[in-house]
Order: sequence, then C-alpha cells, then structure tokens
Amino acid sequence: MFDLFKLGFMEFRFIDFMDLVIVAIIIAGIYYALKNTIAIKILFGLVILIVLSFFTEAMDMKALNWIIKTVLNIWLIGFIVLFQPELRKALVMLTKSPIFSIFVKAKSNETLEVLVETVKEFSRERVGALLVFPKNQNVQMTMETGVPLHANVSRELLFSIFKNQSALHDGAVIIENQTVIAARCILPLSNMSQYKGRNLGTRHKAALGLSEQSDAVVLIVSEETGWISIANKGELNLNIPLHILQNELSNALLNN
Repeated sequence: MFDLFKLGFMEFRFIDFMDLVIVAIIIAGIYYALKNTIAIKILFGLVILIVLSFFTEAMDMKALNWIIKTVLNIWLIGFIVLFQPELRKALVMLTKSPIFSIFVKAKSNETLEVLVETVKEFSRERVGALLVFPKNQNVQMTMETGVPLHANVSRELLFSIFKNQSALHDGAVIIENQTVIAARCILPLSNMSQYKGRNLGTRHKAALGLSEQSDAVVLIVSEETGWISIANKGELNLNIPLHILQNELSNALLNN
C-alpha cells in the first residue's frame, strides 16, 4: 500500500488514513446516538477505564491492570445489555454514512420497488394491510407484541402475512432497515376525534394511534375500499393517488 507522507521514521499510509476515517465515523455515530442520554456518561466511564487499562499495562502494574480489565469486561457487557436501543440507533446512523450509503441505497431501491408493486396489488385485490416504518423513536414495545420474523422484504412474504387465511393476518408488520422485523403487532388505537363521521376501520385507528405516539410512518390498505392511506405525525392522508405512493414510501424508507 502506497505512503501518503513520511515524518522522520514514521510512515502514514493510505490504509492508515482509511482506518482513522472509519473509526471516526463509528465514534461519531455512537456519540450522536447516545448524546443527551444517561448512556453517554457510562460510555465516558468506559473510555476512562480503557485508558487506565493501557496505562497500567504500559507501567507493568499487573494487579491493578487485572482489576481494571475485569471491571471493564463486566461494564462493557452491562452497557450492551442496558442500552441495546441506543446502540441499534448508532448502527443505523453508521449505515447512513457516506461510506456505507452506496450499498444501503441499492438495497433501499430494491425494497422500495417491491413495496410499491405489492401495495398496488393489495389495493387492486382488496387485501387489507398495515405497514409500520419506524424513524428515530423506539417502537420496541410495539414490536414485542407481535411475532418476530427478521426476514427480507418480498411480495411473497407480505402476501402470505396479509391474506385472510394467514395466522398473522391481524395486526401490523414492522419494516425497518429494509427488513420485516415482526408481524401481527398490536398498535395503540386512536380515538379518531378529528375524523368523527368518517367510515374508518380498526386499521386506520391503529395507524393513527401509533403515529400520535411516535414518529413512525404507517401505511394502510383498506380491505373494504382498496384505499391506500398514510398516517404520519398524528394525521391521516386518506386515499393517496398511486403516483404519490412511491414518494411516500421512499420518504418512509429514507428515514427508516
């Protein structure tokens, strides 16, 4: 690998530059995901322990080094267990960085195409569906009400879920990072006070309810009318035209 420059006996290679850039992106992603949370204080504690570990090892302080490394291992495991949602958010931010965006965008475009065509087919065949696209706020409690899947988005999978004969037919599907995370999830119901008099069913109430309590975007396909609607920020956009569907889904996946 070629050298970028030399300083005395020290060489700075291109691979060293890439190494620093990747580490900086990872650190930045973790910091921005954890800032303004209690986790950031614990993370600083971990950093201090790591520095002390290197220092005591360099000074050949074997007993103190063993104690610090033991505490560090326990602390690190506890940190991962306690702050899974925050770490997950940091990894999501990492995938949106410029280095990874090329690969993520390719998969996102493929997922978008599958979703658009599948939703159009749902509409034509009057297949009722409820699709949730989380954004920044955690919807872990909603996920836990359903059946975990962690499968790639595909027409066949979505049809097998939402067909009337399916055991997973009732409830919502949660799609995150171009993956079907869970199915048959129970969403909180809205009282629909601003939509009194409209003939809207349980799916619309559930979609609106989740959008009132989180920043998730929820897509509804009506089993009775075939209408495609979007719930976002506590508002329902009913019967959206097909030419707008792709933009709505693209925006949902972009921030997903």
